[in-house]
Amino acid sequence: MPDVCERLWRICATGFCFAVFGGGGLALRFVVFPALSLFVRDRGKRALCSRAVLSASFRSFVGLMHLCRVFTYEVRKRERLRRSGLLIVCNHPSLIDVVFLISLVRNADCVVKSALLHNPFTRGPILAAGFVSNSTGPETVDACVASLRAGSNLIIFPEGTRSVPGQPLSFQRGAANIAVRGGRAITPVLIRCAPPMLTKGEKWYRVPRKRPHFVFDISDDITAADYLRGDVPPSLAARQMNRDLELHFS
Repeated sequence: MPDVCERLWRICATGFCFAVFGGGGLALRFVVFPALSLFVRDRGKRALCSRAVLSASFRSFVGLMHLCRVFTYEVRKRERLRRSGLLIVCNHPSLIDVVFLISLVRNADCVVKSALLHNPFTRGPILAAGFVSNSTGPETVDACVASLRAGSNLIIFPEGTRSVPGQPLSFQRGAANIAVRGGRAITPVLIRCAPPMLTKGEKWYRVPRKRPHFVFDISDDITAADYLRGDVPPSLAARQMNRDLELHFS
């Protein structure tokens, strides 16, 4: 009986937290960011301020879910995320992975699905923070390289969508292409969640029987220069780097 009550509590707490998230997204879009645009006229400075506001908001949201006993979490080698100009590549087991990552990373940029620009809860924060949309095709790589050179910490989920439990990982080559063309190292962040929570196709109210525990493990950098030795063409280097990334995360 205690287990049943605890699970019912987590269902209610999860619904409450997502309601707060939706309300917060609308407040940011219609109140906070418009007010910010009145006081910070420079577009670049306004994007930096918006990212700081978004990171703080996401930290509060993660703290709320943790306080409500929806999950527990730990971050290993957190200090590795306190640098600038990072190309952060992550696997994507859960719906709230991006919320976690942006809460942990300063001046975070992110490659987001273009569909999120049509979502009333996410459109405002994405536009205010100047996140990169994946709808621009080859220009996405150029935009990502420019973001890194400007000192942003760029977060990419190379699967393009959430992982399917039990299925092998399949990475798109975008992150590897950015690393090779921009001459950047990749900082891998391996995300684990046991038992799985908010996986692809799973309804928010289908919480696992036990409280999930997230682990964010920041690995050593993978240097693009190691793949460009000799006369190796960039396209081949990116392909090999992408295969190694799949192996690393698998």
